[in-house]
Amino acid sequence: MKKIIYYLAAVLLLQSVISSAVASTPLNAYKRRLKVGLVLGGGGAKGAAHTGVLQAIEKSGIPIDFISGTSIGSIVGGLYACGYHATDIEKLFRSQQWKSLLYDREMDYKSKPLKKVGGITYFFGYPVGKKNKDEVGDRGFGASRGDKVVELIDSITNLHDSINFDALPIPFRCVAVDMKTMSEVVISSGKLSTAMRASMAIPGAFKPVKMGDSTLVDGGVLNNLPVDVCRAMGADVIIAIDLTQNKHERVKREIKARKTLTGRVYQWLRARPDIVKYNENRANCDIYINPDLKGFEATSFVPGKIDMMIQRGVEAGEAALSELKKLKKKVMKGK
Repeated sequence: MKKIIYYLAAVLLLQSVISSAVASTPLNAYKRRLKVGLVLGGGGAKGAAHTGVLQAIEKSGIPIDFISGTSIGSIVGGLYACGYHATDIEKLFRSQQWKSLLYDREMDYKSKPLKKVGGITYFFGYPVGKKNKDEVGDRGFGASRGDKVVELIDSITNLHDSINFDALPIPFRCVAVDMKTMSEVVISSGKLSTAMRASMAIPGAFKPVKMGDSTLVDGGVLNNLPVDVCRAMGADVIIAIDLTQNKHERVKREIKARKTLTGRVYQWLRARPDIVKYNENRANCDIYINPDLKGFEATSFVPGKIDMMIQRGVEAGEAALSELKKLKKKVMKGK
């Protein structure tokens, strides 16, 4: 009986000591690892290089907590956020009949960027000119409807309903631009394939996507490397894969509100806010990977060229591998 009493007394004393130690430990003594954001830039066919770089990121073992992407970066990023690996997406790039997939023709405007209908002049399906200064069309024109892209993404992801993109294995955001207001739209929920399709709707090449009151086109019009979007998601450190080859410096100019589409396009050409934001984002990442893709175009959806761009991505990723491993140690050390 005495032994049991002594044993219970010892247990109570130990619990008291542990409780006292925990209570006296400052909260900041419990470190959490840093959160890692992955940013995938736009660039059409050059997005094949993303898959090569992703292989090195996987090899480094660094965890990815958030993903943001624009245009082809939204396609690769969205699939990666769903749980697909770099090699899975690489196989997708190699196996597609790209001409058939991308060029499902939009016949209504017969590929004419300028068309007059009922006395109203349309530019890529948007009414322009003095008669229509307060109006912007919801429809828009594109050489391709983009329906096959949506069907492909639906079949791969098996996500046919609207979801919150935070519910994906890796939280995801993609960027588009509302042509009515020439403002950036960060898409965080809805039908995943539609969001990705909106982000890659290059004006004139793809029909815009109607989403709510917005008429959405390619996010690269304003934010082709959305580092700021990933920071806003909660990323402490950023790995950015940039497909842009020709860098431009741009003096920041004031953006003035314009009522007409023509006025907004003119203002965009004058101020080029996309270049301003691109340079800011490029400077705001922890690891910047820019594969050498000189000589390739956004339209280089040719099997041989895709193979070469994937290899260029592999080479860029391998070159950054030691830096990625160092960042992993920093991430796991926490703060």
